[in-house]
Amino acid sequence: MQLYLAFMSKQEKYATIHYHKYLEIDQLLSLQKNRSAALGENAHDETLFIIMHQVYELWFKQIMTELDSVTVLFREERVNADNMNTVLLRLKRISTIISLMVEQIHVMETLTPLDFLDFRDYLFPASGFQSMQFRMIESTLGLREEDRMTYHGKSYKIVFTEEQQARLDAIEQGGSLFELVEKWLERTPFLQFEGFDFLSSYKSAVDRMLAKEQGNITGSEYLSDKMKALRLKMLGDSNSYFKHVLSREEHERMMANGECRLSYRATIAALLINLYRDKPILNIPFNLLTELMNIDELLTTWRYRHAQMVMRMIGNKIGTGGSSGHDYLAATAEKHKIFKDLHNISSLLIPRSELPALPAAVERELGFWYGRS
Repeated sequence: MQLYLAFMSKQEKYATIHYHKYLEIDQLLSLQKNRSAALGENAHDETLFIIMHQVYELWFKQIMTELDSVTVLFREERVNADNMNTVLLRLKRISTIISLMVEQIHVMETLTPLDFLDFRDYLFPASGFQSMQFRMIESTLGLREEDRMTYHGKSYKIVFTEEQQARLDAIEQGGSLFELVEKWLERTPFLQFEGFDFLSSYKSAVDRMLAKEQGNITGSEYLSDKMKALRLKMLGDSNSYFKHVLSREEHERMMANGECRLSYRATIAALLINLYRDKPILNIPFNLLTELMNIDELLTTWRYRHAQMVMRMIGNKIGTGGSSGHDYLAATAEKHKIFKDLHNISSLLIPRSELPALPAAVERELGFWYGRS
């Protein structure tokens, strides 16, 4: 009997299934319920409006699927290096999805303002602001409540049920991807090698680079004294924008003032990875950090394009959910950035020609080396 049941179970597991049934096509196509038609005034373009937003919600679900898997991998006390390529590929998938979301706005823009007005009144008070999945994505990535635009001066969670609010709270308390990446960077083992102190070597390289640039400015025959003074001021020195990596105290002051968020050690690690990105061991970490910046940039682009679309559709009218419409959306594009600390690493980079030379032992540590010393 047991053998028979096992056989039947195996048969069911590998039974054929039809495309229509597998994708639940009937259920899927029954989900576009036009409010205008239900009220006896069918607006042709409402179907497009509904499908577009449902498609976005499906993409949000896939993004959350990828983010959940990535955060699980990063929660390991010692992140397995073998998993890093998996993480990178899943982050790339998220970037690709968001790129597609941006492109899909062109489809929405085939809906004209007059056509939208045919059914806009039926949407009140529904709003994209109420997308639970998108808020989950933001929180999972690391957007903190204190860094968000408020909703009429209140928490963004006010539009959700108690159960949904509890779920968002759990995400925020469970450790965002930002926090997990920060801990991963802090564990970077390459900051202090025997015979090579990265930070002191970097400071010397910065001083040399700035001295060289200052000499080029002061010795220029084409710049007036006024322009020379201006350029020297813009150039600064190792006590200006380099200071927060050359001084832990300055970095912590900036963190306390909200000028940066990434911890000091994590910032130094991200800088080292960026500077020595060509070393084989650092290539995947560099690409991983780059992909996080891509996601941040693409989300900013999506928000901005959304804001422009809203301006095109409703001008300066308030949104259906009661927000200020275009102004609110445009403000989120500027404010709701998560990985800006990684973007700011660019201001700390120095030319390859100025990079401190690595001792031979360190070169072997950061490369693929199979011989013996």
